[in-house]
Amino acid sequence: MDRQHPAKDRRLNKEGLERPAEEPVYQIRVRGHLDGTWSEWFDGFTITVEEDGSTALTGPVVDQPALHGLLIRIRDLGLSLLSVNRVEFE
Repeated sequence: MDRQHPAKDRRLNKEGLERPAEEPVYQIRVRGHLDGTWSEWFDGFTITVEEDGSTALTGPVVDQPALHGLLIRIRDLGLSLLSVNRVEFE
C-alpha cells in the first residue's frame, strides 16, 4: 500500500524562501567584520556586517552537532563569540 506523507509545516525565512519548520535558524554574532566571501565556509549562512563592529551569521542548522561544528570553526578562526540565538519566525 502506498502511503502519503503528511505535508510538512513550512515557514518563510527572511529572504522569503521556504524552509522546514523543524530546521531551526540561528544567528551567531562575532566581534569584527567578515565579508560575504566567508558565507560558503559557514555553510551558506547570510553574513551581515553591523555598525557596532560585529558580524551576524544567520542560517538554518540541522541539529546540535552542526551548531557545535560552526562554533568550532569560529573558535579555530580566533574570532570572539558575542552571542548565539535561535531566531523565531512568525
